[in-house]
Amino acid sequence: MNEGTAIGFIGLGVMGEPMCRNLARKIGRPVVGFDRAQEPLTRLAAFGVSAAGSLKDLATQCDTILMALPSGKHVEAVCAGPEGLLAAVRPGTIVVDLGTSPVDLTRDIAARFETVRARYADAPIARTRQAAEDGTLSIMVGADETTFAALSPLLAVMASDVTHCGPVGSGQIVKIMNNMVLVETVVALSEAIAIARHSGLDDRILFETLMKGSADSFALRNHGMKAVLPGTFPERAFSTEYALKDLSYALALAADLGVRADGARTADRLLKEAAESGYGDLYWPVVSRIVDPQPPSKES
Repeated sequence: MNEGTAIGFIGLGVMGEPMCRNLARKIGRPVVGFDRAQEPLTRLAAFGVSAAGSLKDLATQCDTILMALPSGKHVEAVCAGPEGLLAAVRPGTIVVDLGTSPVDLTRDIAARFETVRARYADAPIARTRQAAEDGTLSIMVGADETTFAALSPLLAVMASDVTHCGPVGSGQIVKIMNNMVLVETVVALSEAIAIARHSGLDDRILFETLMKGSADSFALRNHGMKAVLPGTFPERAFSTEYALKDLSYALALAADLGVRADGARTADRLLKEAAESGYGDLYWPVVSRIVDPQPPSKES
């Protein structure tokens, strides 16, 4: 492998592993992975992904580095830590944050990469684990035009929708707003189903009828029908703690801009109650259990 010609992928968790696998299968270039856990690296080796021994090792081999990390603090550690990417990347490298991170941190890290003549983009992902498996994610990109053009072919093998939202930080703004609206919508669905159940109405009839009217939404068809209605909130899905993290970014951005966000604050309070009730590691629509802790039985 020639120095600097590979694509690096850091963070091979629930979403990162299938994204990296799609990249390795479809892009026609070497892919180098890095993760603290060995298991995903072992699985990805079957698809030709080689394992880097360190961030420096990965940076030496790659001209594009993608990060799928849990939060902004993890991105900062990988980029700005004592053995992080800022100390190791070669000039011309493009570093991409595929996770959800604070807007101010994103812009700060981008400026720091510029000082070492590397480029930075935020490209947070949306949709489900199955979409990551199928390569049908939605990706919202914050980058200059030249960087976006360079990244588009890579992102297209992982996503069916890739949107250039504007300069660095813009992708994060759109993604944070996406998650804020989603959480508030699921809170509304949780309230609606609670009222319906306590009124004696069949909850499935409620949701199926809402899907035929103006209240229909992605949140209803996925989070409502597949989680809230059956009461299914598995671990190793997008957790309550992760939802709280993303909502905190939305509230911080709103505060910085002097915008009221009463609905987001209500959703934040309910998610915090869910975490305090022991649901922090469960799939975040478990917030419906806070809205209605004891739904009536079908027989009542």
